Amino acid sequence: MSNQNNNENESCTHDCSSCSSNCASRTPKSLIEKPNELSSIKKVIGIVSGKGGVGKSLVTSMMAVLTARKGYRTAILDADVTGPSIPKVFGVNSRAEAQEDKILPVVTDTGIQMMSINLLMDDDTTPVVWRGPVIAGAVKQFWTDVIWDNVDFMYVDMPPGTGDVPLTVFQSLPIDGIIIVTSPQELVSMIVEKAVNMAKMMNIPILGIVENMSYITCPDCNKKIKIFGESHIDEVAAKHELKVLGKIPMDPVIAASCDAGNIELFENNALDAANDTILNFFKSQLA
Repeated sequence: MSNQNNNENESCTHDCSSCSSNCASRTPKSLIEKPNELSSIKKVIGIVSGKGGVGKSLVTSMMAVLTARKGYRTAILDADVTGPSIPKVFGVNSRAEAQEDKILPVVTDTGIQMMSINLLMDDDTTPVVWRGPVIAGAVKQFWTDVIWDNVDFMYVDMPPGTGDVPLTVFQSLPIDGIIIVTSPQELVSMIVEKAVNMAKMMNIPILGIVENMSYITCPDCNKKIKIFGESHIDEVAAKHELKVLGKIPMDPVIAASCDAGNIELFENNALDAANDTILNFFKSQLA
């Protein structure tokens, strides 16, 4: 057996994709898809949650805007194909342009590049009634067919849960880290744990947790009212040795900005520290 292994090692080309041998040094084939040959993307950050309705799109939008304000070239890949909301909050009504087999992202007023299924449809109210593999294929095309122009940070707005599309994103895109979004309700521990466990299974770094809908500020006395009760986010984060990146209040001004499509003009410092943490974490790798 030893002689056989030695012979195999001597004749090994180190190209596992063209070899049928089942040797101990065999490395699994990577499922990471290559971006378009004309694209340049330095860092990819996924915004995830264990359930829907907690504000992933809001966090994605706010983080992208804050990153752009720091002077970085920023992009958003909207992977929530059945519930796309990114174009709406940015007030984007134009359609993405196709050139032969390539797609050009839509660019917002402040220069953020964007791709969403709604940018490819004539009517953004038309439901996407597709099965999982088709949706997953569309997300991969957003990565492989779109020409992303010299992007420093791409934020990927993920669909909720741990199904086909999140799995496809984790396996197909070179995710450099994820931000988990949650809310203060009692279910938070279980929800966060699902997202944490999936990230660990896929060997994806977790950059931290953002809590949305943390409180509402009384307009008369400025007291913080925790309408969902006391938050458990700090305990949950400590349990998993994660950092709490920020806590976003229920702010009617931000909600109005989203409804009006002018999120790029928002004024709120809830995620300033989160943005600084992410930028500082990756700054040395962008040189």
